[in-house]
Amino acid sequence: MEAIGDALAILPSAPVAIRSADVEFIYRQDNDFYYLTGFAEPESIAMFTPGDDESFVLFVRPRDKERETWTGRRAGIEGAMSDYGADKAYLIDEFQRVAARHIEKAERIYYPLGVNERVDVRMLEMVKNAAAMRPRVGSGPNALLDPREILHEARLHKSPEELETMRRAIAISAAAHAAAMRNARGGMMEWEIEALVDYNFRKRGAAGPSYPSIIASGPNAATLHYINNDREMRAGELLLIDAGCEYNFYASDVTRTFPVGTRFAPLQRDLYEVVLAAQLKAIETIRPGVKFDEPHEAALRVLVEGICGLGLLKTPPEEAIKSASYRRYFMHRTSHWLGMDVHDVGLYRVAGQSRTLEPGMVLTAEPGIYIAPDDDDAPEEFRGIGIRIEDDVLVTPEGHEVMTAAIPKSVADVESLTATGGEQSD
Repeated sequence: MEAIGDALAILPSAPVAIRSADVEFIYRQDNDFYYLTGFAEPESIAMFTPGDDESFVLFVRPRDKERETWTGRRAGIEGAMSDYGADKAYLIDEFQRVAARHIEKAERIYYPLGVNERVDVRMLEMVKNAAAMRPRVGSGPNALLDPREILHEARLHKSPEELETMRRAIAISAAAHAAAMRNARGGMMEWEIEALVDYNFRKRGAAGPSYPSIIASGPNAATLHYINNDREMRAGELLLIDAGCEYNFYASDVTRTFPVGTRFAPLQRDLYEVVLAAQLKAIETIRPGVKFDEPHEAALRVLVEGICGLGLLKTPPEEAIKSASYRRYFMHRTSHWLGMDVHDVGLYRVAGQSRTLEPGMVLTAEPGIYIAPDDDDAPEEFRGIGIRIEDDVLVTPEGHEVMTAAIPKSVADVESLTATGGEQSD
């Protein structure tokens, strides 16, 4: 409220999306809308009028006993006020009648175009009509502004309550990754491990994956966003799992790579140790005052030195970095923001410069090496190997906290789960 001053802010809910014919996707509320309201129902609109007695207004669906029999209970007007803290609530059909009065008086209106096209049409019509009357009545809008810059800056800095929710999501993901390490065996299908991961998410109260789970065995791990998960795994090859759950609208994002049912082979271990050393160096740099790009630059140097030392690149590390020839095997950045979205909102650059890290920000650290199975320039023994290690890191006033530290990643800790031949478990 303080950030928008005396302006009017209106945010629509996410629209319902059709999966096929008359079947809808499971509904998920727009993150910005939920961040401000905690209201998860579709066909709703929030209006904020700082300075008014009714500064938070919700427009919602009516209670409808017949419809609720099919699709579940609705909050209705009463619930919007008693359960969600709205100062006033109206039925969604009253939106234009009520909102028009406020739009006629507001000089500046914050509204996110493109979130809900049906509401966009109604908003633009009201703004156009009010602007046309401005010369006669002396009031009305002269600016339509996007609230997301303000909202996303707020979302970038996590509150203690948000961090508690994220820790719960991470704890659930940790259990899922440990179960995968214990259970993966040669002859299983990737989808069996995907099902095990999803089961552990849901069993512990998560909504499900926060993004399509990557269960990439053998050469599939060299494809960064592989999600088919339909290959038969072989004992001794590497399995890359990039999977995190969503809990109460907050995401986790974790990647671990481990040998299927055994210990690392010598070459696998050498490559894995290079990626792990690069990741640890990236994490080491994370603290307040550091630029966002610095963890990537730190990881990159260690990674390139490692793969040059192993003979994967034939040039000196400095030359490989200068020419960017390393990008054949490491083609993405090391970090992204994490929060309600897995690639969360927030600027990476401010005034053209890499952003300075501040307490309360959460980012990933995830270097990797990916060697395509048909890469004729790579030594044959390297081909078809993909390794990524990813953790979620909170910037603290003193430095950083690795929120995913409980998930095994050292060679010894990983092998204690993969190579023991322990009992199958969930």
